[in-house]
Amino acid sequence: MTNRRSFLLGAAATSCLISAGCGWRLGRLQASSDSYIKDKLQIYTWSQYTSPKLLKAFTSKTDIQVLADVFDANEAMLAKLQAGGGSGYSLVYPSDYMVQKMVKKGLLAKIDHQRLNILDTLFTKFKNPTYDSNNSYSVPFSWGTTGFIYNSDKLQSSPDNWEYLWQNQEKLEKRITLLNDAREVMGGVLKMLGYSYNSQNEKEIKQAYEKLKILKSAIAAFDTDSWRNQILAGDLLIAMCYSSDAVKIIAENPQLKYITPKSGSSLWTDTIVILNSAPNIDGAYAWIDYILQPQISAKISQNLGIAISSEAGYKVLPKKVQNNPTLFPSEAILEKCERISPVGEMESVYERYWTELTSS
Repeated sequence: MTNRRSFLLGAAATSCLISAGCGWRLGRLQASSDSYIKDKLQIYTWSQYTSPKLLKAFTSKTDIQVLADVFDANEAMLAKLQAGGGSGYSLVYPSDYMVQKMVKKGLLAKIDHQRLNILDTLFTKFKNPTYDSNNSYSVPFSWGTTGFIYNSDKLQSSPDNWEYLWQNQEKLEKRITLLNDAREVMGGVLKMLGYSYNSQNEKEIKQAYEKLKILKSAIAAFDTDSWRNQILAGDLLIAMCYSSDAVKIIAENPQLKYITPKSGSSLWTDTIVILNSAPNIDGAYAWIDYILQPQISAKISQNLGIAISSEAGYKVLPKKVQNNPTLFPSEAILEKCERISPVGEMESVYERYWTELTSS
């Protein structure tokens, strides 16, 4: 999942985030003395998952100052850690499939469930996830689906599935964007064709590639970020995106709507993990326990526009937020979704067909 869920901060917020007084720091973090480590918690997270207000609130409760670095891709995060650039981090926010990779590489500490009373407040579906049995190495934080955002004012018929793109290819010419993500795009089409998002059958993968080749001329770009401004400006009619991004864009223009394809899509979870090398384990547990408190979790959901894993937090949310299908889709939709999981040696097959598709 490349460049997933990037979030553009306003100028005032950005100014605050890079100020030491706000408890936010960008750039390389260094390990330091024991006294410094005890009073500081360094985290590595997606940019939309924290804010100066949240950091200050935690500090007021614990006297621990939070210093946060942000990443825009799981792979970039992993590369930095493996290169030794994350020696000061205690907490990291990897996506579900990346948790599996990090466990195999021996990067993560086991979660001590005795130190986290709030685990019992999670939705049942997050208590024993397929990517991390019994939450042994990770705590689920936010989740969502992959789908399409579209301009309901300009499209006479509403898209409900991937087939819509081919059925309306001429009308949508150069006004469609798909994610710049091989597994998401290929996976969505595989699902449409009746296969698994995580197919390890090369014939099926090639079939998805051939289907996408037919659509290629109508695609304006394979893009994970700049579609936001384009669809707000009316230059795009439909864009493949993540539900968390759609929530923010729809707030700016209610004529924009989000759908999860009826054939099914991907279900993703962003988690919190503690690194084996964590210099402040006590602070790490304090942070996780704090942000998953029902009232705090609910505030985070409302302020940051994200779906939360805490069922207790969900129950505190206003009905309007609870009933937002972009944030909290129905079980009928979720039953058709799959998590992206590692495909081993077949990864190179996906990349080969993706390169052929995007470079031709």
